[in-house]
Amino acid sequence: MRTLQALFILLLVVSCSGKKNHPYTFYYWKTQLRLDQEEKKALDQASVPYVYTRFFDIDKVDGKFQPVAVITKDKSFQTGKQIVPTVFITNQSMYHISAEEIRFLAKNIHDLVQKKAKEYGLKINNEIQIDCDWTVGTRDDYFKFLKELKRISGKEITCTLRLHQVKDKSQTGIPPVEKVYLMCYSTSSPLENSNKNSILDVTVLKSYLSKLEDYPVKKIEVALPIYSWGIVTNHLEKHKLINALSGKDLENPAFKKISDHEVEIIKDGFYFGSFLSKGFRIKVEEISQEQLKDVIRFLEKKLPDFNVIYYQLDSKFVSNRTF
Repeated sequence: MRTLQALFILLLVVSCSGKKNHPYTFYYWKTQLRLDQEEKKALDQASVPYVYTRFFDIDKVDGKFQPVAVITKDKSFQTGKQIVPTVFITNQSMYHISAEEIRFLAKNIHDLVQKKAKEYGLKINNEIQIDCDWTVGTRDDYFKFLKELKRISGKEITCTLRLHQVKDKSQTGIPPVEKVYLMCYSTSSPLENSNKNSILDVTVLKSYLSKLEDYPVKKIEVALPIYSWGIVTNHLEKHKLINALSGKDLENPAFKKISDHEVEIIKDGFYFGSFLSKGFRIKVEEISQEQLKDVIRFLEKKLPDFNVIYYQLDSKFVSNRTF
């Protein structure tokens, strides 16, 4: 009897002590597939047997669909993970698209995915993920495209889901897929003057996802940000981004600290590959472990279970971070 009581108490302590473990992996979003030691180690330790790998983008230029920045592969890209091909499609590509163009696009995307997988000996699984920030004006044709890609490829077609597409689901519609990937970042534009973190503002995210439990697609995986960048503001209040900057990069005698995350340049010079003038400001946006934990705790109240895909696999973002 005492043994049973002790076991019950132990189970109670474990169940109340906190966090669920969510299996995780990464997005890989570089044009050249290559892995340094830090990236390979992080990927090897990931508990999901897949890595979500961008193969190319699709844009529409002068009325014609074009693959953009198609992947190349370096010999260092060796992994035991299965690769989930991911294709980004610009929303403008889906405007005023005919049934014939939908068939053409679906066939050519499938063919190019297969060609690159074969050319580079990539072990792909039975899924193609489409990433498109569809809107009210493109939703019907985009959804037709997803169905056509499934028909042509015979694969499981999944897609990304942005925050506004959850909040405004009655307008933006529900994609005809069995699984979606909820992108828990890009809560605002980095190119507008704001004191918010544009990568992830947790308050904004919670507001957009307040009714997430009602979303009709029930298989939801979660994409979380681990990337960072610097926002440079010039004398005219115009902005540009410098990828992968962190707070440590702001420690420079040529910079005057304005706040914990922002500096002013006090000496003209080349910084981070760009010429920046005296008076320009640099604000760094990065994501803390506490922010990620806060999002996960919130999502655990909305979703029965989910895997996490971190965006993105880069040694600058995975070093010194606990997953």
